[in-house]
Amino acid sequence: MTSVKEFRVDSEPTATDLGAGRFVFTDAYSVFDWGQMPDAIPHKGASLCTMGAFNFELLADHGVATHYRGVVDSDADGIDGDGDVVDLANCSEPPTEMAIELTQVPDLPYDSDDGYDYDAYHEAASENFLIPLEVVFRNTVPVGSSLRKRGEPADYGLDLGEWPDEPVDLPEPVVEFSTKYEEQDRYLTREEADRIAGTASIDELESVALRVNEIVTDHAESVGFSHEDGKIECLYHDGTIAVADVVGTFDENRFSYGGRQLSKEVIRQYYKREQPAWVEAVSAAKADVAEADIADWRQLCDVDPIGLPDDVVTAVSDMYAAGANAYTETEWFDAPPVDDAVGQLSDI
Repeated sequence: MTSVKEFRVDSEPTATDLGAGRFVFTDAYSVFDWGQMPDAIPHKGASLCTMGAFNFELLADHGVATHYRGVVDSDADGIDGDGDVVDLANCSEPPTEMAIELTQVPDLPYDSDDGYDYDAYHEAASENFLIPLEVVFRNTVPVGSSLRKRGEPADYGLDLGEWPDEPVDLPEPVVEFSTKYEEQDRYLTREEADRIAGTASIDELESVALRVNEIVTDHAESVGFSHEDGKIECLYHDGTIAVADVVGTFDENRFSYGGRQLSKEVIRQYYKREQPAWVEAVSAAKADVAEADIADWRQLCDVDPIGLPDDVVTAVSDMYAAGANAYTETEWFDAPPVDDAVGQLSDI
């Protein structure tokens, strides 16, 4: 189980063949890599499943390979003969289960002296594996972005002497690679990412990420959203790279509407404002874990996150539901118009 969705296996993958399984989306949420937080956000799981399915089907329409098989609706006729896996348009209500193809995910050994053993990962994976990278694409550079710490504006094609005190649109999307299975995510050089990717091509991963970004950005603009950044995860099977996990939701990507955030970023900003001691403790623990003989930085964090007030939970729930309605152009949820939902966020 991940921090916000459950994982079910229907048939195991092998060294040569993909398996089958399902994601079950819950209303749990995670920020700052903490894992499951104290509260639940009503409708969050269904909105993420709905948007993810919509985007997977959009990618398929544009010829992008993915692991998506459909969404689960026990009241509809299924596309695979069992009466429950259907295209999103044939789902009778907002889905919370997504049917997917499965690949192998070997253990990633960790040693306090030698670090993570990616050679062992790939030896166990054969030619059918989840690539242990997150591929991040950016269309803008918001204030506080870690990209500002890793380079100067000129490194990204910007004619600026220094980073300004406001968000910056990039002339071309920027693609970066970060770790996926390490306890603390870290950005990688292209050479490091190439080694961690194993037999999968870094150039092809970058190409797939740029194509996904283009498709999601174009659709977002068509419904009045701005698409700021996002990420994909991919599997490698029989020489082919396919998009895995979930794509283009308010958790994986940052969108804005009318200049206001429409993503999980609003929760991050709430904690930065209302519980800075916890945010600072998380940051310190992540920094200190490098000196400790452990992999999990959470063991070093001496502050726990607080719960969200009821009005914040309601506002964030409306954001997920209204945003999914607007993005998919379908009234899946009983939610306020997206303008009103985004307006509520300014009050939290």
